[in-house]
Amino acid sequence: WVREVMDKLYTPAPDGYCGDEDNGQTSAWYVFSAMGFYPVCPGANEYVLGSPLFKSMILYLENGKRVILNAENNSKTNRYIASVIMNGQRYSKNYLTHDTLVNGVVIDYQMSSTPEKSRGTAENDFPYSFSKER
Repeated sequence: WVREVMDKLYTPAPDGYCGDEDNGQTSAWYVFSAMGFYPVCPGANEYVLGSPLFKSMILYLENGKRVILNAENNSKTNRYIASVIMNGQRYSKNYLTHDTLVNGVVIDYQMSSTPEKSRGTAENDFPYSFSKER
């Protein structure tokens, strides 16, 4: 659904934002979502995985580290995460930690045209939830 919102409610036009810009939060949501992760719960050390918009992106951090995001087969059709490889290792969690990003990481998304319904289904793969603390 994130990709649907990005495609339908954001356009490169004067009225390209949906609703109130809300002090930059609407555009911040879009930038994070385009990278493929978003800090859903303020105060939690986690970014929930979503569908990256780009095939490749590099974030240069002020500590000299880099966050490298790859989704080579990403397209309008291939919008679902089939698998994630983090620093060369298969990664099943549905979130990233802030420490992982700050320490530098290479994330390779394998994208698919159909949802992968078995990936990230173990309880410890779920992101933080205030209603069900881990």
